[in-house]
Amino acid sequence: MVIMMSAADSIDYAISALRNGAVDFVRKFTELDDIRHKVENALHRKRLEHRHALMTARLEQSMVFIEALLANAPLGIAVFDGTSGDCVLANRACSAIISSPMDEVRTQNFREIDNWKDQGFVALAEVVLKDGVSRPAELLAITEDEQIATLDCSLSRFEVEGKLHLLLMASDISGKKKLEEENKKIESQMLHVQKLESLGVLAGGIAHDFNNILTAILGNADLALTRLPTASPATDNLRRIEDAAHRAADLARQMLAYSGKGRFVIQPLEVNRVIREMTQMLEVSISKKAKLSYQLGEDLPFVDVDNTQLRQVIMNLVINASEAIGHEPGCITITTGVRECTRTYLSETWIDDKLPEGEYVAIDITDTGCGMDNETVAKIFDPFFTTKFTGRGLGMAAVLGIIRGHRGAIKVSTVLGEGTTFTLLFPISRQVSVPEPAPFVEDDSWRGSGTVLLVDDERTILELGTDMLHALGFQVLTAADGCEAVEVYRNYQNDIVCVILDLTMPQLDGEQTFRELRQIEPQVRVVVSSGYNEQEVTQRFTDAGAVGFVQKPYTLSELTKSLRLIMEVAEEPAAIAV
Repeated sequence: MVIMMSAADSIDYAISALRNGAVDFVRKFTELDDIRHKVENALHRKRLEHRHALMTARLEQSMVFIEALLANAPLGIAVFDGTSGDCVLANRACSAIISSPMDEVRTQNFREIDNWKDQGFVALAEVVLKDGVSRPAELLAITEDEQIATLDCSLSRFEVEGKLHLLLMASDISGKKKLEEENKKIESQMLHVQKLESLGVLAGGIAHDFNNILTAILGNADLALTRLPTASPATDNLRRIEDAAHRAADLARQMLAYSGKGRFVIQPLEVNRVIREMTQMLEVSISKKAKLSYQLGEDLPFVDVDNTQLRQVIMNLVINASEAIGHEPGCITITTGVRECTRTYLSETWIDDKLPEGEYVAIDITDTGCGMDNETVAKIFDPFFTTKFTGRGLGMAAVLGIIRGHRGAIKVSTVLGEGTTFTLLFPISRQVSVPEPAPFVEDDSWRGSGTVLLVDDERTILELGTDMLHALGFQVLTAADGCEAVEVYRNYQNDIVCVILDLTMPQLDGEQTFRELRQIEPQVRVVVSSGYNEQEVTQRFTDAGAVGFVQKPYTLSELTKSLRLIMEVAEEPAAIAV
């Protein structure tokens, strides 16, 4: 720091000195106080310059830090002039917010961003600028890689030198949103599964008790008809009782189908063959306004299904399609083929039972009818739900139960006012050929001999069964539970030629009783009597000897067939079903 002192009294000389770096100029012979003031001023100026340089360096350092912070911040940050709307500051992460490439971000005006206008974001920003109250909002935006992102935004206002500015901060919550949706879907599926299981247990229990009652009604009516002369005036009344009992039995079967415990006779089938056999029946079941067409794939692999249950599912869906078309002309198309199903595709099925990825045989039933809204789709498989005033029953609920019972799935695709497609998915069978079943010749004159042990916890079933077995030429012993059955069999095993065993009983159930009987006689012949799934029942006895099955409610002819099969079974053990 230099203060120039000279005897020369020239302005030019002083200017020259200052230009050459002097901080001040004094003439010789100046008063000492004046010199002291100039020195103090020079020192003060030097301190100010040093402080300014230090502050400038710190400011530059802060700017570098802030720029690095903005550039690397996970939050998108943008500042707009509150008056003009122009962007005055934006970081790298905000390109999705402003819906522009990064090199164009700072040229944007928030009032001119179409995406903001469409979502009401501009209007919200104007409110924030007006009242100064910060507000949160969600914004859908297109990222630089052209993906749709959900942004959690915050809008606030601040002032700089009396000028209003709009501050926008946003974070991408797309992953969080997706996870929330997946969790919500899983929760919904779990609740639906729990509801199905609860209602299934209820329906199965009711159907079981119902079948016991129906067995007594139908069986006694059937027996009475065999004992009455054809011309008896009571014959017509008994026929009506039989018809009503059969209708009630059909409802019980639907309840069991819904619970997943319906009677399934699983065998490898080619679905195209089943559909072709149903063609005439389907044609007469639909509205005259509906046209039915087929697009059946070639050389489809077999699927393991129950023929009757598959027919019921197809019939129910085709009738529903016809009703959806109503009185206007429309089309119903049945399409079959093999479909490669990913986990994503299977997750969209009812009710996403976590089926494995891979190939499935698919049956699509498509109509051009009224379609359904989301609320209807959510309830369509609920028991007794219907959109028809006169509708009632378990049609679609039974369809879902049957498909789940086959370890398959249903996918529903619908557009309100345009139509609906139900897609049925069945696992491919491991069998490549189907053996033809041996023909069974009915013989109404068949009679048996020996003693049959009849086991059931329902008194009416014991009474009816005793009458039927006597009519067939058998002697009868009865037991009201499993424990009593084991004791009776132990005492009379040399006389007993067959055991008719109820599956569901208190204390020892049918399966436990069967194991006890086999301990006494490994080759014991047993006919299992139940209203439940035949496949489920017979699978419990896969390692057994001769095991037959008769479906409740049964008639004399059905019991006769089952007993004849079990009594005439070959030496090699086999599972017999009626």
